[in-house]
This record gives sequence, C-alpha cells and structure tokens, in this order.
Amino acid sequence: MGNGIALFGGTFDPIHHGHLIVARAVVEQLGYARVVLIPAPNPPHKVGRELTDATHRLEMARRAVEGEPRFDVSDIELRRPGLSYTILTVEAFRREVGPDVPLAWIIGGDSLPELHSWYRIGELVDACRIVTAVRAGYETPDLSALRRTLAPEQVDRLCRDILPTPVIEISATDIRRRVHDGESIRYLVPESVRAYIHDHNLYK
Repeated sequence: MGNGIALFGGTFDPIHHGHLIVARAVVEQLGYARVVLIPAPNPPHKVGRELTDATHRLEMARRAVEGEPRFDVSDIELRRPGLSYTILTVEAFRREVGPDVPLAWIIGGDSLPELHSWYRIGELVDACRIVTAVRAGYETPDLSALRRTLAPEQVDRLCRDILPTPVIEISATDIRRRVHDGESIRYLVPESVRAYIHDHNLYK
C-alpha cells in the first residue's frame, strides 16, 4: 500500500453505502493509503439548491466511517468561506502533505464532460490526479468541450484515470424521499447515519 490520498468531495446529503463502496474501490485500485471524505457546504454546481446544514452532513460522514482505518473526514471546506472550489481544497491538502504524497480527486462519470466549467480546471488537472469512478460498461462521453479547454496530454490523463467501480443503485435523493414519506432507509445508509437522521428529525 502506498502513501497516496484520494479526496472525495460531495454534498453527502446524506452519505450512504454507495459513496463508501465506490470510495473503497477507488483507493484499492490506486493502491492508496486512505480516502478523505470532504462535505461541501456551498458547491458551485448546486447554487440555489437547499441543502441540509453542513454541520449535520459532516457529522453523518464522520459517523459513517468510524472504525474504518482507511477512511477520514475533513471539515476543510466548512472552515473556508465562499464557494467550495475543488482547486482551493487540493492546494490546501498539498500544502499540508507536501510535494511527494500522491493526491487524487474522485468524481463520478457524469462530472467528467462537465469539467470544462470547473474553476481553474487546467491548474486542477495538474495539481492532482482526477479519477472518474464509473460503472462497468461506461462509455466515454463527448469530451469536445474539455479538449477546447485543456491540453491534449491533460485530456489523455483524464481518460486513463477512468476506473470501473461496483454498481450501487442507491440515491441520496431517494433516501431523502423515503425519510420524508416515512419509509425505511435501513441497509441504504450505515446504521449510525440512520440513527442520526432519526434523532435529528432530518428530511422530514
């Protein structure tokens, strides 16, 4: 096992088994030491959407990975004002771990063709390894917008780092709906997360 760190940002509203299974699959394939979950308080691509308070989402993530030696949770984006730009988070981790520790940022397959719109994307691609976690059979989408934004070598790197991960049909949107409708979410989220949602009356 190497000393690399995979960073996994998201709203995690709420965090569920799908997030955790995909994260584990990525770090195992990369041979990295750990994955750090990073709840985003103000993601730029979800401006205007009402999110559960970030402190709740952070605490659910922490409870979800208790006792998991290869999982950590960071509140770095909650401590930084403004929008949750990925490049700023990666730069902060780079300052913390130094120049020699491999860093990766995990995204989903639907985010890959949208990367051209990310803040300082050219710098981000060079600052870390962007790993796209996809389902088996995933077909690389049209990346023409990326090719107009990034150098050919940068796009090639992105394509090389498309990793197949298990198909987990769990949706945070569906979990919120089920809670709202009084349906069970047992087995969809860690038990500690289910209890937290119940105790704090979330998603009602």
